[in-house]
Amino acid sequence: MRRQTLATTVAAALLAMASSLAMAADNAPRVDSATSASSRAGCVDVEVNGQRSPSYDCLTNQLQPASAPGAGRKPGLESEDIANKPGNQIGGQFNWSGTSQRMGNTFGNSATPQRPDAAPPAAPVVRPGR
Repeated sequence: MRRQTLATTVAAALLAMASSLAMAADNAPRVDSATSASSRAGCVDVEVNGQRSPSYDCLTNQLQPASAPGAGRKPGLESEDIANKPGNQIGGQFNWSGTSQRMGNTFGNSATPQRPDAAPPAAPVVRPGR
């Protein structure tokens, strides 16, 4: 009985130590050597006859924004974006404001759009002395 209690106590102590070590390992800063090595792998500057040529691949990678963990395509359907667009950005749909502007004060009264009155005919030009 006493041995069983001692074995249980030792097992509990070992388990507590192992869990505290695991927690310490989780809190430690991580250095991803594969990522840092691959980012520096293409960064080779070359000098030929006194002219320096930088690695444009490396410069391009350095100018790229850091990718966020949730980066990429946002969840949802493409049709949601189309359905949320205003009517004048979707072809073939009625837009109250646009139609009202085009029809003028006849909107709702006539199928013929409002047009300004025709200009009166110009007076004939008469030269004096004839």
